[in-house]
Amino acid sequence: MLTDLHIRDFAIVKTLEIALADGLTVVTGETGAGKSIMIDALALALGERADVGVIRHGANRAEVSASFTLKPDSDAARWLKAQELFEDRECVLRRVLETDKPSKGYINGRPVPIQQLRELGELLVDIHGQHEHQSLLKRDAQRQTLDDYAGLSQKVEALAGLYRAMREIEERLSTLRRESADRTARLELLRYQVNELEVLKLTVEEIPALEEEHARLAHGAQLLEGTQAVAQAIYDDDEQSVAGNIGRAMARLEALSQYDARLGAIAALLNEASIQIDEAASQLHQYLDDLELDPSRLAWLEERIGSIDALARKHRVTPQELPALSVRLRTELDDIEHFDTNVAKLEVQLADARKQYLAAAGEITKGRERVSKKLAETVTARMQELGMPGGRFEVLVTPLPDGELSAHGLERVEFVVSANPGQPPKPLAKVASGGELSRISLALQVVTAALGRIPTLIFDEVDVGVGGRVAEIVGQKLRTLGDNRQVLVITHLAQVAALGHAHLAVIKHTTGKTTTTEIQPLSGTDRVKEIARMIGGIEISKQTLAHAEDMLARATA
Repeated sequence: MLTDLHIRDFAIVKTLEIALADGLTVVTGETGAGKSIMIDALALALGERADVGVIRHGANRAEVSASFTLKPDSDAARWLKAQELFEDRECVLRRVLETDKPSKGYINGRPVPIQQLRELGELLVDIHGQHEHQSLLKRDAQRQTLDDYAGLSQKVEALAGLYRAMREIEERLSTLRRESADRTARLELLRYQVNELEVLKLTVEEIPALEEEHARLAHGAQLLEGTQAVAQAIYDDDEQSVAGNIGRAMARLEALSQYDARLGAIAALLNEASIQIDEAASQLHQYLDDLELDPSRLAWLEERIGSIDALARKHRVTPQELPALSVRLRTELDDIEHFDTNVAKLEVQLADARKQYLAAAGEITKGRERVSKKLAETVTARMQELGMPGGRFEVLVTPLPDGELSAHGLERVEFVVSANPGQPPKPLAKVASGGELSRISLALQVVTAALGRIPTLIFDEVDVGVGGRVAEIVGQKLRTLGDNRQVLVITHLAQVAALGHAHLAVIKHTTGKTTTTEIQPLSGTDRVKEIARMIGGIEISKQTLAHAEDMLARATA
């Protein structure tokens, strides 16, 4: 969920830090105060298109950063792990706009293309209104919503695996048939290359062992001279060795310890050092006994390493990649040498893979068709409650053109809606008003609340054009949704604002020609006053305050 939002020099905001909680957070403020600035800034951090016109007047750069906590098994966490950007359940998205430079995006402090920012943003936040980050406008998200609702997600994931396997067989068949045209020439080259690599008999493990042994033999004289000198210095020189000097020092301290017992402890330390020196000398002598300087072995190693390097350069790979290349070329050679047999086998495999795919896809089709009507009816019923009488929601499950297959099945899924009686259903993306779209999205989110993949939902304009009882129902639905997800809603209705678990107020300040915006968390008396302002306008009476207190009390009852 979204935990913190930091905005600097964006629109009329100089600097702003907002801490957010889970549940339903309502954002209120007078008309023109800039309630949507927070949403616009967040959308920028999520990778929406940038316009330098949003940089605050007088500044040359704007910056927005958004911090999130993630569940380890969430789609966003999996995406971050796949991109090697994951950092212990936390995620920070940052966007910087400058007047004279391209915009920059960062994920967990590392620069990324804006497209990556957008991909991750779509897994973290869903903005319902008229922003690009409304996932339900995308057909893939609509299909995924239906599959989640029908309990088909695991079956669709398995189907995608069958689809990939089928495509791999098709590609292998295509390659075999394509290469059969110049089969003779290719066979001759492959046989030569495979023989050359197999004669080498190289393994991945051999390369570091060869390099280590070569380094030892190539520097054998230095190793011999150096270790002999060290052995002489620490042990073998009777007059000046380290071992001899320590022994004499230890004997003298032991003699002096009869006058001061404290010197005995120091002598004991020297005794331990003497033991270590003796052990080191013993191992050095053993090393010298085992050290072999074999010129013929060194020559063989140099020839072997040279052959490996030459073959690697020839094939334009690293030495470490040669064993894998050998396997790959051997497979290709076997395929061509046994062309007819392999084609027949692959055709059988493809037929079997296609049969498995079609059987699994058919089960998914039945599941989608079975549940689509139920989802449509349930969302339609919620639309009536949310001030859209006569509105109709439909789920179209349309077969793909003949012969076309996809990783997700044999049909397209699309949500269409008629916002008013008598109007033909249209795709969600073509719904006329942001308010209607937000309420349709709210209806769908309430129906699928427990299945939602995106942790944070933001509703802008959800209560436009409603009031009275419908406004209170909108607020209740948002609060219910907040029991399962983090929900932020910009509202101008007291009925909705009173139902928030938390309340933020947007306040605009004008000093001379300078206008700034701040956002304050409200509680207690301050929240009562804000609800009263929303009910009664400029003049707030005792009755209005009492009404506001009653609304807040009923919301938490």
